[in-house]
Amino acid sequence: MARANPVDKHDARRRALADSALQTLGELGYARASLREIAQNSPYSHGVVHYYFADKLELIVYCVRQYKAVCVTRYDGAVADATTADGLVTAFADKLCETVVDEAPMHRLWYDLRAQSMFEPNLREAVGQIDRTLEDMVWRVVTRYAELAGTEVALGRHAAYGMVDGVFQQALLGFLSGEDPHALDTLRTEVRDLLPLTLRPAPVGAGAGA
Repeated sequence: MARANPVDKHDARRRALADSALQTLGELGYARASLREIAQNSPYSHGVVHYYFADKLELIVYCVRQYKAVCVTRYDGAVADATTADGLVTAFADKLCETVVDEAPMHRLWYDLRAQSMFEPNLREAVGQIDRTLEDMVWRVVTRYAELAGTEVALGRHAAYGMVDGVFQQALLGFLSGEDPHALDTLRTEVRDLLPLTLRPAPVGAGAGA
């Protein structure tokens, strides 16, 4: 039997530590979480966590990168399976609502980290890279939506991403605070209202893909 590559074993342990740390990070946020606090809420000792991650910043960036790398692929099925423009909008909105319910602490951690990057230069490169993967995801949805609607995208990538991210963040805030019992319904409605605004008017006689 071939021996496991030491590099692979090291990476596997880092991934396992990150998976274990995500829940604590999502609950406490960037400022309140320390390596010791993370270790106390995981199966791993503080020494083990510190061996694999030099500091809290390295661990948090690794965790969020790992989570978002998976998160952005969750919408690819909606894009690939959609046969109508309306169907794509519905599938996309449903998936956004699903991830608000199932993974709200992880999204809260991401927005926390993105805000902190305005004050901590060491965070900016990683946050910028993650933001670009999210922008790419939204762009795949928008360009496929335009294709199904028989027209072209009217906005740039940044604008399209900003619009979707804005309504998603507001829904997340309403859901987490418990002050808006209709946060998810509002998100669905806003996505349906917003996506048509990303398109040029369809040529006369072209179908809407509904």
